[in-house]
Amino acid sequence: MVEIKTDGELDAMREAGRVVANALAAVRKAAAVGVSLRELDQVARAVLDEAGAASPFLGYLPRFAPTPFPAVICTSVNDAIVHGIPTGYRLRDGDLVSIDCGATLDGWTGDAAVSFIVGMPRPADLALIDAATGALEAGIAAAVAGNRMGDVSSAIGAAAAAAGCGLPADFGGHGIGRRMHEDPHVPNRGRAGRGLVLRPGLALAIEPMLLSGGRDDYVTDPDGWTLRTADHSQAAHMEHTIAITPAGPRILTLP
Repeated sequence: MVEIKTDGELDAMREAGRVVANALAAVRKAAAVGVSLRELDQVARAVLDEAGAASPFLGYLPRFAPTPFPAVICTSVNDAIVHGIPTGYRLRDGDLVSIDCGATLDGWTGDAAVSFIVGMPRPADLALIDAATGALEAGIAAAVAGNRMGDVSSAIGAAAAAAGCGLPADFGGHGIGRRMHEDPHVPNRGRAGRGLVLRPGLALAIEPMLLSGGRDDYVTDPDGWTLRTADHSQAAHMEHTIAITPAGPRILTLP
């Protein structure tokens, strides 16, 4: 069921989103050559703990996963697309890192992701991150009252196609509120003018995941969580939680 939030509830989600933004900023600042992914998870945990927030990621067990998720952030490096588990892997010069983080504060949830380079970047990786950022911005720009979900999906898909990038089949954004994953699903491809009418009070997590090789297929690691590009090309993931308002889309996961 699609839930419409009041202005006060969206304000509460904004506070959860602020915690997410702060955690992502702290993780990005801490990410350096030699730092382990598990250490980055500890950085995010400290931010959530200081804010009195819980993690919707920790212990999460969707149908596809063999075990509960063991961390408060997803750490996806290079050809990993999403859902990477923080391990003892130590970052190397030039790694493309995608960090996904959520926070629940006073019963309301925010969810966002960012991709960045550790050390010396490769131009192609910077271009991929720019393309993912552009796809996110295009999706948000289309998330206006009276538009349809297909307008958001079409905008994301068109931006990815223009950059020559693939999008993993079956994965996209989602509704969000008291729970991290609520109705509706937000596809990263679609037909403009189709689907759910966007109403003020609807909160969505919009999250394009771009694959530099141009293919849409992926494989799942033995951990049952990490998705990787099938051709081992690089991937980038960008995400914001936003609200549909009469004045236009409101981003709830900014600092």
